[in-house]
Amino acid sequence: MSNGFQVQERFADGAQYIGGKLLPGTSGHHHTIVDPATGGSVLRYELAGTDDVDAAVAAARAAFPGWSGATPGERSDLMHRFAAVLAEQADDFAYAESLQCGKPVKLSTEFDVPGTVDNAAFFAGAARHLEGKAAAEYDGDHTSYVRREAIGVVGSIAPWNYPLQMAAWKILPAVAAGNTIVLKPAELTPLTSLMFAQAATEAGIPDGVINIVTGAGKDAGEHLVGHPDVVMTSFTGSTAVGKRVAEIATATVKRLHLELGGKAPFVVFDDADLEAAVHGAVAGSLINTGQDCTAATRAYVQRPLYDAFVRDVAALMETVRIGDPFDAATDLGPLISHAQRDRVAAFVERARGYARIVTGGEAPGGDLADGAYYRPTLIADAAQDSEVVQSEIFGPVLVVLPFDTDDEGIALANDTPYGLAASAWTRDLYRANRATREIQAGCVWVNDHIPILSEMPHGGYKASGFGKDMSAYSFEEYTQVKHVMYDNTAVARKDWHRTIFGDR
Repeated sequence: MSNGFQVQERFADGAQYIGGKLLPGTSGHHHTIVDPATGGSVLRYELAGTDDVDAAVAAARAAFPGWSGATPGERSDLMHRFAAVLAEQADDFAYAESLQCGKPVKLSTEFDVPGTVDNAAFFAGAARHLEGKAAAEYDGDHTSYVRREAIGVVGSIAPWNYPLQMAAWKILPAVAAGNTIVLKPAELTPLTSLMFAQAATEAGIPDGVINIVTGAGKDAGEHLVGHPDVVMTSFTGSTAVGKRVAEIATATVKRLHLELGGKAPFVVFDDADLEAAVHGAVAGSLINTGQDCTAATRAYVQRPLYDAFVRDVAALMETVRIGDPFDAATDLGPLISHAQRDRVAAFVERARGYARIVTGGEAPGGDLADGAYYRPTLIADAAQDSEVVQSEIFGPVLVVLPFDTDDEGIALANDTPYGLAASAWTRDLYRANRATREIQAGCVWVNDHIPILSEMPHGGYKASGFGKDMSAYSFEEYTQVKHVMYDNTAVARKDWHRTIFGDR
């Protein structure tokens, strides 16, 4: 697939977007974006340094009074135009996303891009529904109401697995609420984040409202989080890095939103539709080549179905087509990099010493040898406390374990530090209700795994972080609630003054 999109030409002026313009970085350090399917070079650019972050924050700060002072209707109209521009450029976004990430183009065109357009349309509407509590006289002598106000300049950091969607999840609720933002995408995958900001400018969103700085985490990222003019940080990434972000943010008393790692359980009860569970497990574990923190990674199967589940999942995994991301027939693309492929392979190799590799467990050769590919892998007979069960692998690897009682299945599902997503597979309403109540995760699907909606919140429990992306709930992260109270008595000396001076 080639739609005439020229990366070198598009980003000839640099990979920073500050104040409505593409600019080069000033760090003196360069990075090359690599096509993970071929190992070839896509774009070499200069990374952002601290001066670039300062400039982006200054642009966002300058744009804040005008943008926050616009009416909800004015912001909404511009964001509706933004959604339309994104839709018009859908092919370019899909091409760039697949090029930098190695995603199969059918995933980019059917999931990443339309999901992002829908997010933009949702927040365009939601911008007009930022309401506070209705006015009332709660003590009889005063009228109270609640204002919901923008908080200022947001500094956010997005990961490399869903660059376009993560840019949207960070930017859209922040700007819909009247904030301005500086986003640092992963240096591996900045292209669609930059295009997203350019599309906002084309739609008429004022310069400085959305800024992109593409730099290394230790330099640009930490400086952004610690910047005195940044009032909030939203971070998506690993739990380990999230702890560092929290350390920096709390030192300057910033508002903080974290969406961190996951190790999603996939609990199959003995009355489940086996065919549905098998297909759900393969799709849920392999989406985005398993580089998804909500991906199904731990399948717990009640013993009567266990052997058949292992057999059928392995057989279905073996039919998954690995290949060129731009071939419409490809099901599974490469991992993001050769380093990530080697990390995944190392998990599997260590597991050979204590578990059974049912299928997969190797990188393909032949025409795919130059890419960061790894075959879909099913592991069985691992212990609950083993590395592959407890640690986030972030690759096309599913581990399956048996359980006997419902109590045991739910306990095993909860037995990790993470709590981002989970699913329960059953025909029994009471089992389903119990699973959704007791499994500790921010999202629990029943008889499916992975679908997300703009209207519904996304966020985790425990070490998976706190706060919500998407939905109206995300405005809780990006707005300040203010109580306003009016005296209604016109009396100079209030009754409560007697606690300070005089008698009743």
